[in-house]
Amino acid sequence: MRAAALHTAAGALLLSMLTAVPAAGTPAVPGSPAATGIAERHGTAVAAARAAATGIDFGACPDAEDLPAGIRCGTVTVPLDYAHPDGRQIELTVSRVAATGKDPRAGERPVPRQGALVFNPGGPGGSGLYFPLIGLLPEWKRLGAAYDLVGYDARGVGRSAPLSCEDPGHFFKGPAPAPTHPSEAYKRERITRAKAYARGCAERSGDALRHYHSLNNARDLDVLRAALGEDRLTFMGASYGTYFGALYATLFPSHVRRMVFDAPVDPDPEHVWYRDNLAQSAAFEARWADFRDWVARHDDVYGLGGTPEEVQRSYERARERLAAEPAGGTVGPAQLQGAFLQATYYDDYWPHRAEALSEYLRGRPEQLVAQAGPVRQAAAEAENGRAVYTAVECNDAPWPTDWRVWDRDNTRLARVAPFETWDNVWANLPCAYWPAPRQRPLDVRTAPGELPPTLILAAERDAAAPYEGALEMHRRLAGSVLVTERDAGTHGIAGGPNRCVDGHLEAYLLEGRLPVRRAACAGRAEPEPRAPAK
Repeated sequence: MRAAALHTAAGALLLSMLTAVPAAGTPAVPGSPAATGIAERHGTAVAAARAAATGIDFGACPDAEDLPAGIRCGTVTVPLDYAHPDGRQIELTVSRVAATGKDPRAGERPVPRQGALVFNPGGPGGSGLYFPLIGLLPEWKRLGAAYDLVGYDARGVGRSAPLSCEDPGHFFKGPAPAPTHPSEAYKRERITRAKAYARGCAERSGDALRHYHSLNNARDLDVLRAALGEDRLTFMGASYGTYFGALYATLFPSHVRRMVFDAPVDPDPEHVWYRDNLAQSAAFEARWADFRDWVARHDDVYGLGGTPEEVQRSYERARERLAAEPAGGTVGPAQLQGAFLQATYYDDYWPHRAEALSEYLRGRPEQLVAQAGPVRQAAAEAENGRAVYTAVECNDAPWPTDWRVWDRDNTRLARVAPFETWDNVWANLPCAYWPAPRQRPLDVRTAPGELPPTLILAAERDAAAPYEGALEMHRRLAGSVLVTERDAGTHGIAGGPNRCVDGHLEAYLLEGRLPVRRAACAGRAEPEPRAPAK
């Protein structure tokens, strides 16, 4: 997701969507809002009108969600296919905590309600049902006073017409290898698995599979807006949520009140999603180096080495041991990789992962097993999240269908960024063999005055959403303001420990105030080391 990807896919790929012609008879620009689904735009208007008339009947949440009584749940009905709004319908599950109406910083002084603040956590495939709980945190109480906090499961997620691509009982495969430079035999094995996975998605969902994509997520968001009784939407998206939020802003600019894009991904249609993932793998290498540098500076605590190179060798020793004898019978190199990948997303994990690695190398594997081992109870949720991620990214855009392109680009990249490159390939490889038609990515772009001012939040060293994506989003959304957390890399910075960032967030959402075009906040403090048990 960098502005200039290290390696690009070769060749032009055929696109499945025909370019529509506007009513005036002038050919639409491919990828423009006018070219993106005239029938779907009409279908969205029909569905939104129905939703506005029906509303959402909020009541007790399903027991299975284990949500507290203060959160209320309901459903909103949307068309599976917006080109046929009278056809098959699906239900999206929505959660809400009503605005408290009392300012916690001013002696419970009454504050006017500003409507609903709708949130999507990204993924694709993340559940937003738990978002309203965030109003319990001190950093969110002022926002929770003015806004109904609304979360929801996007189509395919959780109870919202859920997707599945394989038996959840088989989802956690482990222990498993994770070679940084895979052999030809291992590559052939992963190709076979990717083909089988893509086939499983099609077999379990049938023709409906093609309708799970980002453009429909944006249309669903407009129906949800109408169902909530909002003339204009106040929305915050994180990570992938920023992408379909930007699609929404492009498709429905007059329906926007305020929008926050936290940890934005690169919306350039030429980068969605193959080149974005190449850029992400490169950025993970830099963040992995940040983590190793931090561990090395705390060698007195962890004993994993006094330089980043020595810390890397400690990590490799653990990989070799786990390949020979998995910890707890469940944690092999792939599980170790997954656990430490989390540390490149969120630096709150740094002390925990360093402690687990230190203890494991000293002959105490319990912490590592607890942190890296599969949580069998969460298998169905994890399998569903993976299925939605795959379907949305594969449906959204063309991907190389020739394995040689993937192999060439990622072999080159792995020479300089070995940490996550190949694992990223295996996560996305089903898209090379995807059986459903592909969308043409929308050219995210708004003209001056077309869209109300929006707020973009980004950490300078975010690996999951590299900073160049924030710059690209800023360039494309006229009137947007970019707030940067300097020298920091946590993925998603809204409502966290950085008071400067939170000040900009509150000023925007509560008062509509923004700095001039760009602002910077000093990075948050690094995590404190935690000594392993003696």
